[in-house]
Amino acid sequence: MAAPMVRRCPVPLLCALRRPGSFLSALARVRSRCKSGGNVLQLHQRGIFKDIFPEAGPLQRLLESGAQTLYCGFDPTADSLHVGNLLALVGLLHFQRAGHRVLALLGGATARLGDPSGRSTEREALSAATVQDNARAIREGILAVSRNHRLCFCSDAEAASLGPLSVVNNSSWYEGKEVVGFMDTVGRHFRMGTMLSRHSVQSRLKSPEGMSLTEFTYQMFQAYDFYYLNQHHDCRIQLGGTDQLGNMMSGYEFIHKMTGQDVYGIMVPLVTSASGDKLGKTAGNAVWLNRSRTSPFELYQYFVRQPDSNIERYLKLFTFIPLPEIENIMINHRNDPGKRIAQKRLAAEVTKLVHGKEGLESAKRCTSALYHSSVDALETMSDEELQELFKEAPFSENLLEPGTTVLDLCRKSNAIPDGPRGYQMITDGGIWINHIRVTKPEQVLVLQQHILTNGLSLLRVGKKNYHIVKWLSMVV
Repeated sequence: MAAPMVRRCPVPLLCALRRPGSFLSALARVRSRCKSGGNVLQLHQRGIFKDIFPEAGPLQRLLESGAQTLYCGFDPTADSLHVGNLLALVGLLHFQRAGHRVLALLGGATARLGDPSGRSTEREALSAATVQDNARAIREGILAVSRNHRLCFCSDAEAASLGPLSVVNNSSWYEGKEVVGFMDTVGRHFRMGTMLSRHSVQSRLKSPEGMSLTEFTYQMFQAYDFYYLNQHHDCRIQLGGTDQLGNMMSGYEFIHKMTGQDVYGIMVPLVTSASGDKLGKTAGNAVWLNRSRTSPFELYQYFVRQPDSNIERYLKLFTFIPLPEIENIMINHRNDPGKRIAQKRLAAEVTKLVHGKEGLESAKRCTSALYHSSVDALETMSDEELQELFKEAPFSENLLEPGTTVLDLCRKSNAIPDGPRGYQMITDGGIWINHIRVTKPEQVLVLQQHILTNGLSLLRVGKKNYHIVKWLSMVV
């Protein structure tokens, strides 16, 4: 069976899709159960849909017929998703807001094969135990984003009307499956010519390293995943990045051969850096969604630092802010770009989605403490936040004894050299304690000035060298 073609609109996608009777106008009639009614139809206006496979017409009729099940896959090749995966998660949430059933598929089995899409080299092999540990961590991350979405972006009534979101793992249906039987019932339906024609395969075959048989079979396993979800969850729609087109086509062809049923692929754009590189583990520029890898402060700052050229597009892609409100945000931003109004709103919305309201407050405290020298912010920060904010800073615990001086603090923290040179660094004004410059080495530490009410002292040497001291007991 010849591979179906992806039919692109001869005129700009948005204009074509907004015509009467088009996919977009049909989606307008799909009942939305959240306050942001019509979120599914707004996905085109927001730029979330890049392409529809094989064509929009039948899919619009399917969506008109009632709530559908769709899925998006995430291979647990690390213990966290990253910003490059976030747009796919947001796409799933938009469908959930419109009342559809959503599946997040963890590739507990396929992660061991390695998806060659978008890669120039083969992935490093991972043990089964590592993959399953990663899968558990990613599952918690997906559920946290889903929970934050429900709590922060929907009223109680809207939350009750969300379509269900479930996390499944393909290791559950591959475990114990016999290889010869699988190749007999599944492999015989795949044609080498079609598989070899995929862009992900062609680009790798032309590379010096070539492609292993393990990677070559990945598209067959992903196609079977779609088939399994189709048979067991009535899933007829797959969501994924544009680099997943070849895998989607394999799934379409396999399901059509096995059942005669048509299924569909919806592709979201790949998120790239300012230099045009795909954001992710491979490029080495991942901004992670797991707090242990990227703190709420770091995530917040990543979006605050986005250039103006990205900001309107990112507001549409990564947030649930209504489009008219985004337009107003951009008007205010352009009136005074220096205030970075749009960037701050984007950063707040994304941080709240990923880490919840508490995560956003943590990011703001860290921002105030670092960039606005706020002592009040320092005093309300937890040990975890301080260590996240000053990742490279040594963290020490010291017993506070009566008469402890500035010089004692600096030496106990190993922040200055021993002898006259260290003493001179203090008198020359090169030391700050809790954002206050100190110049008297023999000065006794003062509670609520040098020692914050939370029992911490933030010591800075020069411009960037920080030391965090936690006092185990305080004697006033």
